[in-house]
Amino acid sequence: MVNAMALTLIVAAERWPIAGAFSISRGSKTEAAVVVAEVSDGQARGRGECVPYGRYGESVDGVIAAISAMRGALKAGLDRLGLQQAMPPGAARNALDCALWDFEAKRTGRSAAALVGPGAEPRPLATAFTISLGAPDVMAQAAARAADYTLLKIKLGGSSDDGGDPARIAAVRAAVPQATLIADANEGWSSDNLEHNLAACAAAKVALVEQPVPATQDEMLGKIRRAVPVCADESAHDRASLAALADRYDAVNIKLDKAGGLTEALAMAAEAKRLGLDVMVGCMVATSLAMAPAVLLAQRARYVDLDGPLLLARDRVPGLRYEQGLLYPPQSALWG
Repeated sequence: MVNAMALTLIVAAERWPIAGAFSISRGSKTEAAVVVAEVSDGQARGRGECVPYGRYGESVDGVIAAISAMRGALKAGLDRLGLQQAMPPGAARNALDCALWDFEAKRTGRSAAALVGPGAEPRPLATAFTISLGAPDVMAQAAARAADYTLLKIKLGGSSDDGGDPARIAAVRAAVPQATLIADANEGWSSDNLEHNLAACAAAKVALVEQPVPATQDEMLGKIRRAVPVCADESAHDRASLAALADRYDAVNIKLDKAGGLTEALAMAAEAKRLGLDVMVGCMVATSLAMAPAVLLAQRARYVDLDGPLLLARDRVPGLRYEQGLLYPPQSALWG
């Protein structure tokens, strides 16, 4: 915790090109628009990165304005715990919260893992690699090229051309028979095809299905026999959102941008486990600076999906180390 220390704040928008295009059920994009917050006391500095997401009514300009509005409070001594009451969950608070974690680590000479507490020292973890939504044969080829990754996430929720999502699932499974698969429909299924698509996932031995139906309609998940475990993503934001999900989902995808930072995400993981929900740690398409704090959270997760930098044409230097499907803890020069 920062003790009544006046901090200066710098906020900036950045754009990072994606390697090719990244497609999900809601559309495609060719660049990642991120916002970086930097806090400093003139000696130590800390950084945090977030991704404003239009799905939640966020924009780059809006997030910059929300972070900038905290400038006076930071000068007056606002710390990370006070930030939880000063800002709502979301991308803006995430960037500032993670910047304050990084600052505290740099100022005290202790790692962010040490600040989390005993047992938090990060270790290398297997991360998923995401296969962008496309035609079945294209997705199968992409999956085959990702042979280093034992865990693949396949984006679904596309058109019914070429056999629809069951064909995509079957094609990817045929291409990577040994891989663990997570299917992510990004709210792209409906009551008309939900059970048929889940059955296709079960036939392909998919381990988990993320957010199959719109968050506003997910009550239907509590009324059917779920052939495959399902994971809340767009339905889950912070701790307050979890209690209503326990009878609809088997797991919850915790993302720092939704939770509003590492502080809330750690508490959210504990609450999810108390409710009997498995934990997945996910990300938006962003640089290693956005992933680094989530590596600490991922130590508590059953499934890890922190491949954002791998989808970019280039990353920060230094960035995170990815090797043979493993994600390694960040260097302090990057974060924490």
